[in-house]
Amino acid sequence: MIYASDFRKGITFEINGEPHVVLDFQHVKPGKGAAFVRTKYKNILTGATREEAFNPNDKFPKAHIETKVMQYLYNDGELYYFMDQETFEQVPLAADQVEDAMKFLRENDEATIKFYKGAAFLVEAPNFVNLKVVETEPGVKGDTATNVTKAATVETGAVIQVPIFIEEGEIIQIDTRTSEYLGRGKN
Repeated sequence: MIYASDFRKGITFEINGEPHVVLDFQHVKPGKGAAFVRTKYKNILTGATREEAFNPNDKFPKAHIETKVMQYLYNDGELYYFMDQETFEQVPLAADQVEDAMKFLRENDEATIKFYKGAAFLVEAPNFVNLKVVETEPGVKGDTATNVTKAATVETGAVIQVPIFIEEGEIIQIDTRTSEYLGRGKN
C-alpha cells in the first residue's frame, strides 16, 4: 500500500482496480483546514489524465508494472509477435497496442514492452534507431536556404522530415520519441 503523502512523479498506484501513474503532485497545507495532496495522474491503460485532491492519509494499492526487453519477430497480417529473449516465449499483440512503435521497428529489432498483471499494454521502440531511406525526392541543386527539409520514407514505412541533402539508400538516425531526424547513421 502507498499513502497519498508518499506520491512522487512516476509512482504507480491503483484506483478502482486500474493502474495509474503520478504525473505531478503538490502537498498543500492551507492556513485553515486539513492538508491535502493535489495530484495529476494518468490511467496507464486508457491514457486518460485526471486531477484530484487526496487526503495525505488515503491509502492505495501499489500497481506493479513489469518491463521486459523483447525481440520483434514478425507480423502475420493481424498480430505482431514478440519473443522474450530469456524464456523464448512468444507474445502476440494486436495492432492498436503496437502502432506507435511499429513505425520504427524492423524484424529482429528489440522493443521495450510494459506489462500490468501479465497483460501487455505498451510497446516502446528504442529511443534512437538507424533506418535506411527508401524513398525521397532528390535535392534541388542551388537550394541552400538553411533548415530546408523534405519528406523521406524509411524502410519501416515511417515518413520523416530530413534535410534536402539526404538521398535514397542512406542510413539516418531518428529519435523515435519525437520522430525527428538526428543525423546520418551507421550501418
